[in-house]
Amino acid sequence: MERTDATVDAPVDPAPEPAELAGRLRAVIQQLLPLLRGRLPYRDLTPSRTAALAALAAHGPLRISELAARMNIALSTTSRMVELLDDRGWIARRPDPTDQRASLVSLNDDGLALLRAVRRETTGLLAERIGRLAPDRLRLLQDALPALEDLVEGAQPAPGRPHSGRPADGPADTEDGHPAEDR
Repeated sequence: MERTDATVDAPVDPAPEPAELAGRLRAVIQQLLPLLRGRLPYRDLTPSRTAALAALAAHGPLRISELAARMNIALSTTSRMVELLDDRGWIARRPDPTDQRASLVSLNDDGLALLRAVRRETTGLLAERIGRLAPDRLRLLQDALPALEDLVEGAQPAPGRPHSGRPADGPADTEDGHPAEDR
């Protein structure tokens, strides 16, 4: 007698290996980010400066040490970056009410406007690329987003948590986003 239930005999795809997926995802991200940054007119807004502005927008005002921990970069690098952000007029500093020796850093109106403009432009560039995908690929991308969002959730170090001052897979970046060893 012949079976009519094809699902019983259908081969089951094994779960993909996390290391293989991680390698492919990292490679895609490394190719995608420069694509988005390369066409922006803000040449003095490096990836690390953009990340600092985004961290301040999401979590500020912060002490410089808290910003360093959130970005997982060295305190001295963060201090130099904050000086540059301040020189360009994108942040505000004020004394920390709990410790007058320390200061809190936050985005000012110009910094927030710049961050919003960059996000609008990069979202537009990415939307343009996504719009070229076939409908089945669009659905796959949409279905993958919750898993990607889960990867990011909880990935930020807690404020005040010790950190190495460098990403887990490479040397510390200088404030302009280039690896320190490339200087």
